[in-house]
Amino acid sequence: MTDSGTFSRDPTSDLSVAAPVGVGMSGPDVLLATKLHVPRPQPGFVPRQRLVEALDEGLARGRVLVCAPAGFGKTALLADWARGGGRPVAWLGLDGGDSDPARFWRYAVAALDRARPGLAGRVGSLLGPQPASFDGLVTAVINELAAQPADGEVLLVLDDYHLVDSGPVHESVAFLLENLPPGLRVVVSSRADPPLPLARLRARGQLAELRAAELRFTPEEAAALLGEAAGSGLTGTAVAALTARTEGWAAGLQLAALSLRGHADPAGFVVAFSGSHRFVLDYLTDEVLDGQPGQVRAFLLETSVLQRLSGELCDAVTGRADGQSMLQDLERAGLFLVPLDQVRGWWRYHHLFADLLRARLQAEQPGRVQALHRAAAAWCDEHDLADDAVWHALAAGDSDWAARLVERHVEMLLGRGEGATLRRWLSALPAESVRDRPRLYLAQAYGAAMGFQLEALEALLDDADRAFAVSGDEPYEAPGGRTASVLANVPAAIALLRAMLARLRGDAALTAGYNRQALAQLGEGDWLMRSFVRWNQAVADWQGGRLGPAERGLAEVLTERRAADEFFAGFLAMRACYDLGAVQRAQGNLDAALATYRQALDTVGESSNTPHTGMAHVGLAQILYERNELTAALDHATRGVTLCRHLAFTTPLASGLAILARIRHAHGDAAGALEAMGEAARLELSPQVIALLNPVRARLMLAQGDVPAAVQCAKAAGLRPDDEPDYPREPEYLLLARVLLAQDDLGSALTLLQRLLGAATSQGRIGSIIEVQALRALALAARGDHVSALDALAEALTLAGRHGYVRVLTDEGAPMHALLSELSAAQPGQQHAARRIDPGYLAGLLRACGQADAAPPQMRAAAAPPDLAEPLTDRELEVLRLLAAGRSNQRIAHDLVVALDTVKKHVTHVLGKLGAANRTEAAARARQLGLIP
Repeated sequence: MTDSGTFSRDPTSDLSVAAPVGVGMSGPDVLLATKLHVPRPQPGFVPRQRLVEALDEGLARGRVLVCAPAGFGKTALLADWARGGGRPVAWLGLDGGDSDPARFWRYAVAALDRARPGLAGRVGSLLGPQPASFDGLVTAVINELAAQPADGEVLLVLDDYHLVDSGPVHESVAFLLENLPPGLRVVVSSRADPPLPLARLRARGQLAELRAAELRFTPEEAAALLGEAAGSGLTGTAVAALTARTEGWAAGLQLAALSLRGHADPAGFVVAFSGSHRFVLDYLTDEVLDGQPGQVRAFLLETSVLQRLSGELCDAVTGRADGQSMLQDLERAGLFLVPLDQVRGWWRYHHLFADLLRARLQAEQPGRVQALHRAAAAWCDEHDLADDAVWHALAAGDSDWAARLVERHVEMLLGRGEGATLRRWLSALPAESVRDRPRLYLAQAYGAAMGFQLEALEALLDDADRAFAVSGDEPYEAPGGRTASVLANVPAAIALLRAMLARLRGDAALTAGYNRQALAQLGEGDWLMRSFVRWNQAVADWQGGRLGPAERGLAEVLTERRAADEFFAGFLAMRACYDLGAVQRAQGNLDAALATYRQALDTVGESSNTPHTGMAHVGLAQILYERNELTAALDHATRGVTLCRHLAFTTPLASGLAILARIRHAHGDAAGALEAMGEAARLELSPQVIALLNPVRARLMLAQGDVPAAVQCAKAAGLRPDDEPDYPREPEYLLLARVLLAQDDLGSALTLLQRLLGAATSQGRIGSIIEVQALRALALAARGDHVSALDALAEALTLAGRHGYVRVLTDEGAPMHALLSELSAAQPGQQHAARRIDPGYLAGLLRACGQADAAPPQMRAAAAPPDLAEPLTDRELEVLRLLAAGRSNQRIAHDLVVALDTVKKHVTHVLGKLGAANRTEAAARARQLGLIP
């Protein structure tokens, strides 16, 4: 598929391919257009109008399941129906490789793009490396289709769904089926019930089903099928007997029709077989094969090893030169050959027929099988069909060759996020083939590092070290060149990953040592690796509280990588930007952090859907929340969380969910806040990130008055007031201080806070100083030392006012409001502490405190439903009702007689006030609140 959404053919072969869906992927990212082609009817196809009508009726329920064992004609029926329905069709023929969720959705988006051109361009950028969840991508697809219902329904057909064996795929398809937009209908064909919410959909009347009983050929349909083969020589009694003995089974009837061609005694043939489907298949396949000329029979057997067939590939396997004409002749003869494209370039055998041909080949010519697979592997490798090449090499018994193929393509899989495909390849390789290939261990190690699987990471690095000691530095050609490779330099990659492991374990000295070792191993061309090492050291400096070196190091990495267009470099640039903003925030410089994040979004475009831009949105949300700009903060947090769900690296998603929880809590949505924290708790996270999340959860508990739960959370951290606190665990120590305050253990709280203040002051961490001083002020006031309390508060306000801090103070609730009021009302002789504070800033804090705690929920109840912080206007309620009905923005503008831009603003306000990420979520939340029926 080209950038414009059209499909083209690879000029180097007969393979129809689609170019990458998504951006910035490294290495070849070929989509087989044959998987997206609605199969054409085979010779002798019998239309089945009763089933077409049943499918049409079933579409009213939105979801159709066609489920029956092999050979019941599911694909042929759906293809005939799809071609004749006059509606846009997105067809996806599935195979075992689609158990990789990244690959599944890459193909699904490409299929939908055929029916709705441009869709892939709008959502394809979400197809980055393996995300924590595919719900965000599916949500984007749902919203895109929901925005265009006036363009007519799109029919998405997922054929051969039984070949998919993946929990994440099933979960994401279930999410789609549960949230189906008005502009989409979905049909799933499978040999067995798929693990989807069928019972729930049935109970709601949202699922139509066709099963074996409906798919069996009636006597009339069987007569039409058999009549073409046997003509008038087959009596009605014989047709009825064949129908009965095959039980209306399409594959059995089709094989019988082939066997009857030219048969001297059709009636005697009918009497000759009976029994199970397998018996019928064996019997009839023998009949069909024995009736073919020797060259045709040999061609069928030799090419049965192929999953897809083209003339050129068949020639490579058979050693002949007539592959294309032979395939066309076989299709005309009705020999179970299914065309996979419009131009008759690619075919496949019917699955049952292929299985039987392979069994015959193995029985008759067992010595030929591996040679045939070897020829197929060589051709697929030459034509960049990596998955097929690896499969055929393994089937050829050449595991070393298969391992070399995996090694050559492994960096491509890392860039595309197809971790499931990589694991499938590696699990198929024998251990001895992997043992001496360090890059295969390193590829797995990068995944372990991203998932914070520290024990697995260490073991994989030990394996990589041993493999490199045995194999040395074997030649390696990186897909995007050495400058953009993370695997080309094995010793440097091992050292870098050991440095990351040491950093994740909090060992600063070991981190620095391995970083130096990695730098020493790098050559002039290892640009991306050098940036990764510098980034890792900068983050280690940050975690050690050395904010100046951290800021300089991250700024250098950001400058180096910002202009790069390869994926890993683009991700690293945004990651460095995200970390740089966090360092600047720790320094108290909110303006600098805001500028860092906004510059990042300006560089890629604020509307970009590239997953790693979600990090900048999360960073902006954190700054805007601190400045009490809650509407804008909610917008960026929602976008950031949606995008970060598509990153394998879970830290930004966890941070995004944490800030989303705080924003929701500020809006009075306690349930929504806990829901966000619940999602964060299910992520795989490093100990450092967990140390950031637990205090947020505990603060929500404290705000809701659940002190015992917060105490338990603090105890679980295992910290004590007399500890020497380290910077990475500062949030947990601050939680402990808050818990001690809630328990009136003021002495212990002040001791701990004094230690925290000393550490923050020595490292120039202004953000920490502000928060610690605010808590000290509350503790001193609670102890009755109001003079010292006001002095501590004034120190906090002096620093906070320079940079626009608000929520760090107002989130402390009524006690802080009282203390700020006391400071503001101080008598002339007591104002020495307040003279340094901007009166306007102090007045703004008091207003913010009043909004937070002076208007409890009951005071808002008359103006807004429960849990809705700000009421919807009458016009916004009108827009809400229309968008919940599935109307597009254009249609809403038409119905309300307003400009399209006005509608977009109303929709944005509705989503913001409801705390919703998309239209579907807004409608659901509105129904919960009773705003719409």
